[in-house]
Amino acid sequence: MANVYDDEFDEVAGRSPHPGFGARRVYLARRLGSERLGMSVWLVDPGETAYPYHYHLGDEEILVVLEGEGKMRTPHGWHRIGRGDTVGFQTGESGAHQIVNTGDVPLRFLSVSTSGTPDITVYPDSGKIGVAERRPDGGGFREFHRLTDAVDYWEGESPPDMAQE
Repeated sequence: MANVYDDEFDEVAGRSPHPGFGARRVYLARRLGSERLGMSVWLVDPGETAYPYHYHLGDEEILVVLEGEGKMRTPHGWHRIGRGDTVGFQTGESGAHQIVNTGDVPLRFLSVSTSGTPDITVYPDSGKIGVAERRPDGGGFREFHRLTDAVDYWEGESPPDMAQE
């Protein structure tokens, strides 16, 4: 069993050296043994941003505001969010999002997502891409790279030397 108001956080993200970014997170789905769904509670202090503006190529998300208020950035601009508001983020650019606490009390929201397969996350503001394996117990492959470092598919490839067989 898990509780969305549990403050025993699994992760404290982005505190330093990036002022303005910071959130605490409880991995509820992981605690419940889920293998194909993600569910987390995020707690964002006043004036803080939960995470960089991003979108997923593999995961869909639904966000439910439990307490507090803030602003949500999407491809359509900034929108106010508050207690009870529920928003869906589809895969791809149309699902890009970012959450900022603009209120006077902590902003608590529940995030539910598809999971279970590796996901690719694109960060348009910083020109990065992230690839993450989503294991039920946490961990796994996780890398971030600049899009400007992209190489051709054939870069560094050569056919096998069959004479050495």
